[in-house]
Amino acid sequence: MENPRWCLPALASLLLLLSLSLSPRAAAYLQERKNYIVHLRPRDGGGGGGSVEEWHRSFLPQAAAGPDSAADGGGDSPRIIYSYSEVFPGFAARLTDEEAEALRATDGCVRLYPEVFLPLATTRSPGFLGLHLGNEGFWSRSGFGRGVVIGILDTGILPSHPSFGDDGMQPPPKGWKGTCEFKAVARGGCNNKIIGARAFGSAAVNSTAPPVDDAGHGTHTASTAAGNFVENANIRGNADGTASGMAPHAHLAIYKVCTRSRCSIMDIIAGLDAAVRDGVDVLSFSIGAYSGTQFNYDPIAIAAFKAMERGIFVSCAAGNAGPEPGTVGNGAPWMLTVAAGTMDRAIRTNVKLGNGQEFHGESLFQPGNNSAADPVPLVYPGADGFDASRDCSVLRGSEVTGKVVLCESRGLNGRIEAGQTVAAYGGVGMIVMNRAAEGYTTFADAHVLPASHVSYDAGTKIISYLNSTGNATASIDFKGTVIGSYPSPTVTFFSSRGPSKASPGILKPDITGPGMNILAAWAPSDSHTEFSDGGADLSFFVESGTSMSTPHLSGIAALLKSLHPDWSPAAIKSAIMTTSDAVDRTGLPIKDEQYHHATFYAMGAGYANPALAFDPGLVYDLRADDYIPYLCGLGLGDDGVTEIAHRPIACGGVKAITEAELNYPSLVVSLLSQPITVNRTVTNVGKARSVYTAVVDMPKDVSVVVRPPMLRFTELKEKQSFTVTVRWAGEPNVAGAEGNLKWVSDDDYIVRSPLVIPGKGE
Repeated sequence: MENPRWCLPALASLLLLLSLSLSPRAAAYLQERKNYIVHLRPRDGGGGGGSVEEWHRSFLPQAAAGPDSAADGGGDSPRIIYSYSEVFPGFAARLTDEEAEALRATDGCVRLYPEVFLPLATTRSPGFLGLHLGNEGFWSRSGFGRGVVIGILDTGILPSHPSFGDDGMQPPPKGWKGTCEFKAVARGGCNNKIIGARAFGSAAVNSTAPPVDDAGHGTHTASTAAGNFVENANIRGNADGTASGMAPHAHLAIYKVCTRSRCSIMDIIAGLDAAVRDGVDVLSFSIGAYSGTQFNYDPIAIAAFKAMERGIFVSCAAGNAGPEPGTVGNGAPWMLTVAAGTMDRAIRTNVKLGNGQEFHGESLFQPGNNSAADPVPLVYPGADGFDASRDCSVLRGSEVTGKVVLCESRGLNGRIEAGQTVAAYGGVGMIVMNRAAEGYTTFADAHVLPASHVSYDAGTKIISYLNSTGNATASIDFKGTVIGSYPSPTVTFFSSRGPSKASPGILKPDITGPGMNILAAWAPSDSHTEFSDGGADLSFFVESGTSMSTPHLSGIAALLKSLHPDWSPAAIKSAIMTTSDAVDRTGLPIKDEQYHHATFYAMGAGYANPALAFDPGLVYDLRADDYIPYLCGLGLGDDGVTEIAHRPIACGGVKAITEAELNYPSLVVSLLSQPITVNRTVTNVGKARSVYTAVVDMPKDVSVVVRPPMLRFTELKEKQSFTVTVRWAGEPNVAGAEGNLKWVSDDDYIVRSPLVIPGKGE
């Protein structure tokens, strides 16, 4: 056989000769094409000169700009992938490097974004949040979200799941423009609950029926936001109860923009574009985001601005990059940025040591016969003399067979895989201990053997016990579902922290919701290797992340929208933030994963309390135009602000404001030696005739003066303005300071705004 290497030089010469002799059109066909989002300047007058699609095609090279947008050479995929018409001025296209460079230099082109992929970021949570069935409660008064459409951008949905039945549901609202793409689905499809379902890009070719969920994530988030009532929901007997979403009678519109593992930015913008065109009221976005990117370089922030301008509430995940500071994503002030907290429910497994010590842990593995209750030898692969890894990724059978193995956590993932490794080498049980940064946050995982996930504090004590004896033993005692776990709520270790790098003068995240061990609807998937059958017998599953906390707040926003259809997205956000809880169920300040006082950069304004949010008394309102002075004050320039606002903006004709002066429900004041005064305006949405008094709760070394100290209202929707002057009462504190400004009325309204003075370096 001839040596193939001999042919390579000749082949290269032939290709070079061909490329020199081919026409420009044919040569371009041979070049590799890459996917881009093309950001354009808005058209003058908004639309003359043909359709949006024709305008977009005019930017392509002439050979690629035919009416069908087909690529050169014919027969292959279209060059224009999406023409965005609602939330983003531009299109997505396949371009060669030369074409991309030529397009960048074209008049009217702002920039090109190469395609990037973003990661994917309940029976108890309604009750824990104060939502209870009854004739007089806020839940029933809101109609359970009746008439509101929540758009879910995720991995699709399992339409046959009972959470998406339409019992008690009204028909879709008048003016709804969505479409349903379910095909060849054995059971289910669109109904009065799921009123729209579409799939985009690569997500459309990864399952037999495009919008069907083949990952489980989208089904989980959709049911958390708006799943209908399902009795006897549980996962193999754990967390049993009546499951529902936050807004069980809201409609769902599904936009499948993600595969099992990733989400293309092109598909995300296409989903946002379609959702706004279809007429959703709330957008729920449980997807990772750009962290620290200037807003005019962030396609999601740009698209969300247009959605907000259309009156659509946008709820986004803060991200799972905590507990490091400055990791929060989706930080634009026109979006609600949601952190993840715990609840008071634990699926408990207790670890008992041979010396009598006992530690609480969690696991979904709960055998009915309490099969691991007898003490067996306990080993730690991280100890001296072991030829293994402390996280149990590498083990030796002779060292773990017949024993309970202590494994260090691998972070957000890998705990189930550690158990599979332990079981494969003959271990009979596993204790997962947190790393120091993970503190007391523990996961209820579907382990394949008796297991318990314990805190870092418990883990260090277990190691001390191991070091104290040569005959260490342990047993695992299965306690099932426990209600009343404390402290609760707390902020999870993985929840991304502020400050926002893109706009540090705006407090982010905004709010915390339930995001830990959340039971919700599930679509069986072979990606869940802990189940030999993909979990085919499971209708519900437990997941954790800001992906789970976000749809809780999306559903709460839908309840408020149903009760107050005239409220703006900013008014709804204000109601959620100013009525949130800064204390836990025992009345003590909410704690973080270390059981330290949680900062506002960890939890936002606090933990959501929807039972109070429906009647907040006062709101801090904002319209789209109110963000323009803030954006000019960020120093983005005319072009940068124009790119976000979707219309020409000249900052020279705008009175720019600082971040602290935006009429936001929280205040961040970067205080040096000089006092700083900021303005705020509140709108009365409580009782027509009411009086509010300012109450300031700050450390003694901070002076805060509010003028006027009292606000008197005589009618609903009346606006009153006030100033807040902040100064150091003594020497500046390099650690900064936190506290609250409250407007308190005789009618029991308490309108609380966090007040943050960043420390040095924040």
